[in-house]
This record gives sequence, structure tokens and C-alpha cells, in this order.
Amino acid sequence: MEKRYVLIDSAEDVYVESQTISGVAETSVGKYPYKFVKRRLLGGVRDGLDVLEIDAGRFEFTILLSRGMNLLKARCEDLDLKWDSPINGPVHPKFVPLFAPNGCGWLEGFSEWIARCGLESNGAPEFDSNGVLKFPLHGRISNLPARRVVLTFDEESQIVTVVGEVLESSVFGRRLLLRTTYAIKLGDTKLNVQDEIVNLASVDDEFELLYHINTGYPLVCPGSKFFAAYKTMCPRDGNAVKELPEWNRFREPIPGCAETCYFFDLSSDASGDTMVALTSENERRGLALSFNKSDFPYFILWKTQRPNSDIYVSGMEPAINFPNTRSFEKSHGRVMPIAAQETKRFRFALEALVSEDDVERAVDAIKDLQQGVAPAPLTAPIPEWCE
Repeated sequence: MEKRYVLIDSAEDVYVESQTISGVAETSVGKYPYKFVKRRLLGGVRDGLDVLEIDAGRFEFTILLSRGMNLLKARCEDLDLKWDSPINGPVHPKFVPLFAPNGCGWLEGFSEWIARCGLESNGAPEFDSNGVLKFPLHGRISNLPARRVVLTFDEESQIVTVVGEVLESSVFGRRLLLRTTYAIKLGDTKLNVQDEIVNLASVDDEFELLYHINTGYPLVCPGSKFFAAYKTMCPRDGNAVKELPEWNRFREPIPGCAETCYFFDLSSDASGDTMVALTSENERRGLALSFNKSDFPYFILWKTQRPNSDIYVSGMEPAINFPNTRSFEKSHGRVMPIAAQETKRFRFALEALVSEDDVERAVDAIKDLQQGVAPAPLTAPIPEWCE
């Protein structure tokens, strides 16, 4: 039997401020208590922010309904999946100066484990010839609230699904709908994510899309490793060039150290499927990200290794373009067209690796993807990739 709960529907004037759904389900591998909590946060910069907390037995996560359906954090058994943002979020969008003159106001609300960047633009801020901001850092979508959220729990399949819709639009401008679906089976350690981008307008348009999947302490810390199979990898800038000897390892923190980014064309199997992973310093825990390159042809590894009270984090970032200015990406054919009324779908999965066997399996799968492909690590930025 499928149970369906409409938590927000602005078109029908439906808004549930708080609701708790709980129980115990018998699965093929044991009994798992589950709990789904919709609530509104109060106080400080989080004041008024709607969240939905999903506990699916082994894997639990918090959806920020007021912030583009992003995920604040997750936990699988004793493995925390998060990072410690210095802004001490989450932050309600009303406190984020998205169009600050320097174009970087987005950073004042950035604290999520998974944050979406887009849709009109998703890279560096861009200014016109008079110095006026055209496109702010990473776009608007993460600072827009869901207009509709539906939670579904199928007692037979034991799958919990959350679907949320966020509209990015303006008068005489774009009308792009983001429809996000999170799905997980009770007792599983893998979260499946699907995003649909819908052009609601009667004219053709285009968009950009990139995901920050940000993990820090305790999983990512000095000694942790990143694994990827790739065809081509290049450092984004001079800071990344300096760290090339340790590009896939994490070092002791250095106060004030610069962020580094590496851009990839990943290897894949015959179907286009690929995988990357982060592991703990002892390789007993980890996080695997899998997706198809037809959805995300590009990938970015972001590292910032300052003391954790400042920022110690790694971003695994599947994308349809690189995070440069929109005009640069458009000039290189990496802004995606979308026809009037068209829908485009993007999928990825995140698996918590909670044992040494899990880590070994993921790392072996990545090594298999490298078989027969000679990796090309470049020692300087590629001009077509790096602005």
C-alpha cells in the first residue's frame, strides 16, 4: 500500500508546518524503524526554513525544502556525511545577498552536503562592460524555495520517495522548473537522486547545471584519498598546479591556504556509467558517487584544506559544464539547449561505504574503469576548459 503526503503545494494553498510519520518495517535483512519529520526551523539565520528529515533505517538525510531541495547532511550507521561550513548554517535564503555587488553573496548561505548550482548560470560571477553584475556566483536555484513537496512511502516495496518542485523564473525571462526526486529503500545504504529540468516557456532556452557534493570531517581529513578513473585531468589554475603531486590525497590543514580544483573527462564503461569515491585515511569508510556521462560529461574535484574551524572540505562535482563564467562556457558549447516545453533528466546515486569490504569493492570498480584507458594528467590548465 502506498501512502502519499502532500506537505507543500502553493498552487492549492497547502502548507504543513509539522508532521511526523513513523513505524517499523520488516525487510528481507531485518527490521528497521523509520521516521519522516517535516518541520520549520526557528531562530538565527535559519529562521523560517522548512526541512524534511528522512530516517530510512540505516541511511538518514535532511532535505532543505527552502533551499532548492538541497541536502544539508546525511548519516549512514556511524558514518557522517557533511562538512563544517564556517557560516554555521543552514541559512534561509532571505538572509543571503545573492546579488551582492561582488557577485559572491551565494557564499553567505553555503553549508549543504549537496548544493545545486544553476540554472541560468552556475559558475564564476560575471559582470558587463560597466562592471554591473550580470550573473552571480553559482546562480539562483539553491536560494529558491520548493513550491510543491510530496512524500510517498510504499509499504510493499519499502521505498520512500520525496519529490519537490522549484521554479526559477522572471517576467520576460526564463521559466525553468527543477523537479527533484530522492528515493531510498528502507535498510539500503544508497540514495538515488533524479533532477528534471523543464522549460515551461513557449520558446527555446538554455541552462547550466552543477552539483556541489561536499564532504569534510570526519570522513575527509588528513590522509583521506580520492579515487577516479579518467581520460584527461587538468589543474584549474596555478594553485592546483602546485598541488599536482598530491592531487588525490588530503594533507594536514594550512591556515589561509588557497582552494584547488581539478577538471576531468572521466572514463566509463560501455554504457557510459562511471564512479568516483572518497575514502577515509584508513580506507575503512567512504562515499561513492555514480552517474552516467550522458547526463554529466564533466567532473570537478574541489579541495580546500584549512583548519576545520575555517574550512576543510572536498567537493565531488558532476556537471554539464565547467564552473567558469557563463559567456566563456557558452563560447565553448557547454551551455545546454532546452526546447520549449522540453524536459531533461539527470541522475546520480550516492552510496555510503560503511566497511572495508564496501571500500574495496568501490575502489576495484573504479580501477576496472581505468583498464585499457591511459590516463592523461596534464601539468597546466587546458585553455578550452579553464578561463
